[in-house]
Amino acid sequence: MEMPPRARLGLDIKRAEQSLMAAKSSAVRKADLTVAQYAALLALAQHPGISAAALSRDCLVTPQAMTGVLKALQTRGLVERTAHPWHQRVLETRLTEAGRHVLDAADAEAVRIERRLADEFTTEEQDLLRALLARCVRAIERDH
Repeated sequence: MEMPPRARLGLDIKRAEQSLMAAKSSAVRKADLTVAQYAALLALAQHPGISAAALSRDCLVTPQAMTGVLKALQTRGLVERTAHPWHQRVLETRLTEAGRHVLDAADAEAVRIERRLADEFTTEEQDLLRALLARCVRAIERDH
């Protein structure tokens, strides 16, 4: 074995990610959302009219997965999709008023988790953690 298991960082990163996702899943479930649905609503609040393709990139899911997320949100009346004025094949997606209310409820719960996480670190440590995680991504993607 070239690298002992205790020297590997991947498991620690995965453990932190799974813990965060489990906590967020529980938090947004109170608003009857999945984490992917919550992420989509949050991105739509920041970028009204965004296309599904761009939304999938923002939410770090495949376009196929985003199609399912948007269908579920549209069925519940949380988003509306309309043809782009110049590009009729492109659908713009926007939050509805109901979507805004559900997002506000879910976000209040998600922010509690984000605050607990942020409170564990000083501002400088948060910046360092972001930089270290960005280095992890660059190192992993270097060979791909």
